[in-house]
Amino acid sequence: MVDMRQYIIQNILLVVIEKIKEKGRINSMNRLLSIIVLTAVIISFLGGCAKVGKQDDAIKIEVAYWGSPEEIDIITATIRNWEKDHPNIKVVLSHVAGGGYESKILTRIVAGSAPDIMFAEVNIFTSFMTKGAFLNLTPFVERDPEISIENFFPEVVNRFTIDGQLYCIPRDTAPFACVFYNKDLFDMADVPYPSDDWTLDEMLEIAKKLTVRKGHRLTQYGFYSWCWMNFIHAFGGSIVDNVENPTKFTLGKRESIDGLQFYADLMNKHEVMPDATTLANVGMALNELFVSGKLAMYNSGIWETPQFRKIKTFDWDVAMFPKGPSGIRAFGTGGSGYCIYNKTKHPEEAWEVLKALSGSYGQGRLAENGLAQPANRTIAEGKDWALSPKKPKNKKMLNDAVKYAVYEPFTPKWREILDNVITKKLDLVFNGKEKMEDIAPQIDKHADAILHEK
Repeated sequence: MVDMRQYIIQNILLVVIEKIKEKGRINSMNRLLSIIVLTAVIISFLGGCAKVGKQDDAIKIEVAYWGSPEEIDIITATIRNWEKDHPNIKVVLSHVAGGGYESKILTRIVAGSAPDIMFAEVNIFTSFMTKGAFLNLTPFVERDPEISIENFFPEVVNRFTIDGQLYCIPRDTAPFACVFYNKDLFDMADVPYPSDDWTLDEMLEIAKKLTVRKGHRLTQYGFYSWCWMNFIHAFGGSIVDNVENPTKFTLGKRESIDGLQFYADLMNKHEVMPDATTLANVGMALNELFVSGKLAMYNSGIWETPQFRKIKTFDWDVAMFPKGPSGIRAFGTGGSGYCIYNKTKHPEEAWEVLKALSGSYGQGRLAENGLAQPANRTIAEGKDWALSPKKPKNKKMLNDAVKYAVYEPFTPKWREILDNVITKKLDLVFNGKEKMEDIAPQIDKHADAILHEK
């Protein structure tokens, strides 16, 4: 390539010089300047062609993912910086809106044309994994000194491990353990801030004190949680008999019934939590209700942080989700990671890209922005997370919360059962039309039927 470029330059220059000589009207200095300028232009042009050639020759690795604008910026910066030191690989970032991500990628998996790397939330991982879509990453981990899986929270690693083999490198973990609370509302009501050791009964009493009525109208609510699963787990109940290999649903267990009834009573009996009708009438998203100062405590995940950091009207922090009546601490969880398509044509290059995506830089930036709790414990315990002075000040408690997290059932039928059976039946309880005692056996029966369909 170099010899050919020199040959082209030399021949073009000879032609130009001859043409300049023929004109005779340009003095020697002008001729020299003309030659220098023209040479620079030609070299620049050929250099650009060479760069294009290098880009065309680079191995392309497609990465499919979803996320907020902040996540897009962090992922893009992570990869573009990494590419500077890896010119032989061109990463194609394919962002898909969260709502359509699972169906779109499943369609590509079935068609045999899935992206080289796929971002997978812990439940989407189940859907993709049961289609046989992922490459076993254990051999890569075992021979690569740059990644130590022992540094990651074992709970999320276990979720991505099947029969002793790892199929996904965790990026983040997300226990539904955050109870965000408005410190100003606590102060005005002269109520002490919650500690991480509080109980559900204590939470209820605090919520009553922080619920404000004007006549028959509620103007401020004490508590809200969208995560009814937390209450099942805190009462010692369960959704299925075995999360990793479910054979039957167990919402009919006494503990599960009690937990869900406690949750429903927060709306229908104690009236400290808005029900679905009230929320629809308010016309606000749940996190907006907290931001507006009309909700004292809000149970959700750490991903709410970027929006809450914009709050200027009151101070806030976070406490761990309360223990149940018998002292049990447990709650639902999310999390995510990156997987490699088992039919990728470039597994080695895909592995290098995956390491960049799930590496310390990307996890650190997500943590710094409050978007995600790092799955890597060394990062989670460091300056970007536990030691960071940014709100919430008590976010370090999530590093302890990970060990109490309970994942959703590992079955490709979970989404269908959740949407078509459980949610519809539980809405009757949460709206006060049915008692959990009566509806639970129906849920288990219908859910088991779908679970065992061939």
